[in-house]
Amino acid sequence: MTTIRQAALVAGKDLRIQFRTRFGAAALLPFAATLLIAFGLSLGPGRALLREAAPGLLWLAVLFASVLSFGQAYGSEVEDGALEGLVLAPLERAAIFLGKAAAVAAELLLLEAVVIALVVALFGLSIGARPLDLAAALVLGTVGLAAVGSLFGLVVAAARRGEALLPLLVLPLAVPILVAGTRATAAAASGGAGSWLGLLLAFDAAFVAAGMLVFGFLLED
Repeated sequence: MTTIRQAALVAGKDLRIQFRTRFGAAALLPFAATLLIAFGLSLGPGRALLREAAPGLLWLAVLFASVLSFGQAYGSEVEDGALEGLVLAPLERAAIFLGKAAAVAAELLLLEAVVIALVVALFGLSIGARPLDLAAALVLGTVGLAAVGSLFGLVVAAARRGEALLPLLVLPLAVPILVAGTRATAAAASGGAGSWLGLLLAFDAAFVAAGMLVFGFLLED
């Protein structure tokens, strides 16, 4: 069985669990919407300012909501005491990491579709003349966030009751993705997002490669 096939099995299992528990829809969407409203109120009623800040608000909502998603990536394994089962499973360690990251990324992309609609409605975000640039920025940024969160989610799950550590571990590494994603989203209106998309791609390659190399050692420890 190939690594991709194994990763698909892990991702499918995690997505089925999330669908059955409905945790993502029940918690992530209201949380993201509340953040957007709070950010909008803090900036005031000026439409020009809100429109200018819309890309940053979009990515802040995605970032903070994603931390909740990272905490649930290993929820079933921790609650059922099945974390050891991942160690004993006849799967490649890299495939488990890729599957976990893929499931988180899929959940975040669904969340982002709703968040974009909210940001457009509330803050007048301009999708721009090149919406494909915006889509690429969201996909690449989500892949990077999912890779970071899936790696450190394992650290927190193995530590038991260390949920408070997750934001402290994830947020510093997520800052480059947040900045590049915000710039790429803002530049999508003018069609000049190419350099920022390249930077996001480089971040993704680095984080995914690091996760595939380190995940096995963390899982066995």
